[in-house]
Amino acid sequence: MSAPESLTSAVSSDPAARPSEADREHALGVLREGAGQGRLSHDTFMRRMELVLTARSAAELDAVLADLPAKGGLGQLALRTVGRLSAFTVRLRQAWRTERLPGLTLPQLGGPAVRIGREPGSDLRLSDVSVSRRHAELRLGPEGWVLYDLGSTNGTLVNGHRVTGGVRVKPGDQVAFGNQAFRLATI
Repeated sequence: MSAPESLTSAVSSDPAARPSEADREHALGVLREGAGQGRLSHDTFMRRMELVLTARSAAELDAVLADLPAKGGLGQLALRTVGRLSAFTVRLRQAWRTERLPGLTLPQLGGPAVRIGREPGSDLRLSDVSVSRRHAELRLGPEGWVLYDLGSTNGTLVNGHRVTGGVRVKPGDQVAFGNQAFRLATI
């Protein structure tokens, strides 16, 4: 359905009827969309905008929009569908990757902190070169576990977000120290 047909059918069957404010807003939206897609130059957009604002009938609005496609047509539907399919595949890939991550079990009791890094003596020693010697620390507080980055070079991530300061973590969260990723779990 073209822009004029959609406007006329949405307004009334009488092309001589005076357009409402909603009709004018719809027409301005179609013009903005056309300008945004590069179908209208700035001067043409400005001239047509004035015509829309001064139109005395739906037929005049139809004439202003005659060469522009209707907003939300088949092309828009195709773009939305492709966008949703792409987002679904991304979410599916992330879920698949998360389930395949090795588990990192949070201690129920124990010392006040778990040191993570390449340094000998770390509670969780990771030998990957992307992990700093003193990379991160998990501290047990009154409200649960908190993960702190200790100024590592390649960063510490929780659920894909870089840690600055301390971040509360819980079982099921995805944590990464450099290139080494884990899924937190409890015993």
